[in-house]
Parts: sequence; structure tokens; C-alpha cells
Amino acid sequence: MSQKEPVSGFSRLSKKEKIALAGNLISNPEQFARELSRYWHHDPEVQSLIDELSENTVSNFILPFGLAPNFLINDTPYILPLVIEESSVVAAASRAAKLWFTRGGFRSEVISTVKPGHIYFKWRANPELLLDNEKEIESYLIENSSHITENMEKMGGGIRSITIRDMKPEMPTHYKLEAKFETADSMGANFINTCLECFSRLLPEFFREKGILIDEHDMDINMAILSNHTPECLVTCRVECTIQDLAGMGSGLDALGFAEKFRDAVDIARYDTYRAVTHNKGIYNGIDALVMATGNDYRAVEAAGHAFASSGGRYSALTVADLSGGLFQYELKVPMAIGTVGGLTTSHPLARLSMDLLGHPDARQLMQIAASAGLANNFAAIWSLITSGIQKGHMKMHLANILRAIGATQEEKDSALEYFRDKTVSYRAAQDYITALRTKEIPDD
Repeated sequence: MSQKEPVSGFSRLSKKEKIALAGNLISNPEQFARELSRYWHHDPEVQSLIDELSENTVSNFILPFGLAPNFLINDTPYILPLVIEESSVVAAASRAAKLWFTRGGFRSEVISTVKPGHIYFKWRANPELLLDNEKEIESYLIENSSHITENMEKMGGGIRSITIRDMKPEMPTHYKLEAKFETADSMGANFINTCLECFSRLLPEFFREKGILIDEHDMDINMAILSNHTPECLVTCRVECTIQDLAGMGSGLDALGFAEKFRDAVDIARYDTYRAVTHNKGIYNGIDALVMATGNDYRAVEAAGHAFASSGGRYSALTVADLSGGLFQYELKVPMAIGTVGGLTTSHPLARLSMDLLGHPDARQLMQIAASAGLANNFAAIWSLITSGIQKGHMKMHLANILRAIGATQEEKDSALEYFRDKTVSYRAAQDYITALRTKEIPDD
């Protein structure tokens, strides 16, 4: 089908009608429909719940739900639920967690949980009339939005401050109202946006009541929206041991040699953006997987982290390593706006199971757990990079995917996994081995 006009009413079509319409765009519509239906959940109630999570849902894109044991976080042991498709991530997290379990574990601390939101507007009247009334504006907006904030305040949250910011010189006559919120155990997006939209209606009323806003063209509100840049919603996580406790971490390296090589690898990521991006990606391998498993917004969390990594004027590593006083200290500081109530955390069955597995943490505890997952994955990645290299472990974990892609039988898979136990894995090597098995020409060791 060659589509020349936009499709109208697509969302009102049934699931099968949507699939049929989309299937007309590909060479094999029947296979398209068949493959999509294979991944529908066998329980209609569960499938109905999944369908309602998004728009125009036609199937389920399944990701592995894995477990990483041996996380000791602030003296409490955890098994972490991780949702991720990258085969080496769960293994790396587990490897690092086991190492640190006997060296004091992960120590994590929440610095702050304040989250911002903004109203952007033009102000063509006298700027002093706007800025001089900042405190009165704050009191007026807080007082007249109390019907929205009442329940949040009962949980310890609410509006913490309201300020006006001039956006000159980049945007003359443009201003932003910045409100800071505490959202208790919820991520708080809906609460913050509801408050901000209320403020955008109240703000012109304030100036009219004061007799400041006479001409309606003097003030023009552009938008009201939370920010996913949350530099004040911060958590730290660190590991620490004596340098001598790192003996045996790599062939040919003594404890001090390993520690110095590790520190240098981190410093490279601090000063070289090319390395920093991959370094921080390794951190988010762990954070994203934990955030997804608990039904939180991994996209917002990661975007905030990358912005924070650029806060010094150059994109840099989110971790620092220190070897002073005979100690190895490795620390992560990262923004983490997540919650434990509301949204998918409450409505998705597996997210609820994840929260149960973690002992029903509050939002601050979940921030600490997610940060620990990030530091663990990053530590494991650097450990591999400075010793055996990243590909040895990664490709061993990826071997199962390669064997599946080349159509190996279960017997062939078992044989290949044993054969490659002490050998370098590549797609070509695996393919050659399976071919040799089938032709009875097994390579020599």
C-alpha cells in the first residue's frame, strides 16, 4: 500500500484492524500479524492492562527481567531486579556486588529531593513591577493553590519556594517563574504540572488585582512545565576499602597497581568527553535497568544525569576515584527523580513485585538502591577494561545470542558453550564451530 493521505481515526480501530492496516505496508502481512499475536499475554486481563499503558498497542515488546544478588547497601542486603536486554549487565552488577559485599558494601546518601518546574512568559510592562513583587507573588500562589497541595503537604511534600528569573540577555522581555517542589514518595510529575498550570492562571490575576496589569498584551504566558533537570534532587553512592584489599584483582597487577590504573581510567573519563559518554553509559546500564524494573521513568532519570555531567561546562564523568591515605574510594553523585507510589510503580504487576523484592523502600531508599546499581555496573566495566578487556566477558555473555541467531540446536549450544569457555568469542568463530560440528570437523583446542 502506498500511503498518500494521513490516516484518520487510527486509535479507534480494533487491535486486529490496526495490525491489518500496518501490515499492508510490508511484504508479508500474514507473518506480521502472526508474529505480533505470538507475544500477546495468555491472560486477557493482563493483556488488557498492558494495552491501557500506552496508545495504539498491538503487541508486547518483551525484555528480560533479571536478578542481581549480593548487593549490600547501607548494611542491608538486597537482590536487585533489573530489566535490560544487554546480557552482560546483570552479570557485571552481580560480580561487583559480590566483591563489595565483603568490603563494606555500598554506602549511599540522599543529599536533597527538591524538584523544579517553570512558567515561561513575556513581560512587556515595567520589569521592576514584576521583580519587586516576587515575595507577594510567592505567597499569593501558595495560598491560592492550597486545594491542590493539601494532600501532598500531609505526606511531607508541597511547594518549597517560588522565584522570578530574568532571561536576558538571550531573550529580552522573557522571564521564568521557577517553583521548587518536594513530592514525598511520588516522582511527582503530575503534581508539579498541575500546580504550575494553576499558577499560570493565577499569575495574571495577581497583577490585575494589584492594578499592575492593565493591558492584556503586557503579559503573555508561553508554557508551564516541570523540568527533568533536577540538580537538587541528588544521591551519592560510594565504595571504600584499603588499597591492599584489592589484591588479586587482575593478572600481573598488584593491589596498588590495580588501584592506580583504575583511578587513571576514571580521570580519563573526567577529562575526555569521548570516554566520559561511554563511562556514564555504563553507570546508566545499572540505573536504567533498576528504574525500569520499578516502573519509573528511565528517560527522565538519564536525561537529568547527562545534564548534570555537563554542569561544569564540559561533559564529564559522574564518578571520582581517590587513593589518599592508603584507601581506595570510589564515589558516584547523580540526580535521581524517582518515586515509589503512583504511575507504573503501582499499576504494573512486575513493578509491584520489584518493590516487594526490595522490601517496599520509600523514594529516598529507592534512589540509593538505583545509585548502587549504577556504581556497581560502572565499577565492573572499568575492572574489566583495565585487566582482561571488555570484550572477553561481554562476548561470552553474548554467545547465547549469537548461537540463537545462527540457528544452533540445544545440543549444539551446549557444546559451543563448553568449547568457548576458555576461548575468544566472535560471530565468525561461533559460526565456524557450529559448521564444524555439523560436518564432524571439530576444531582442535
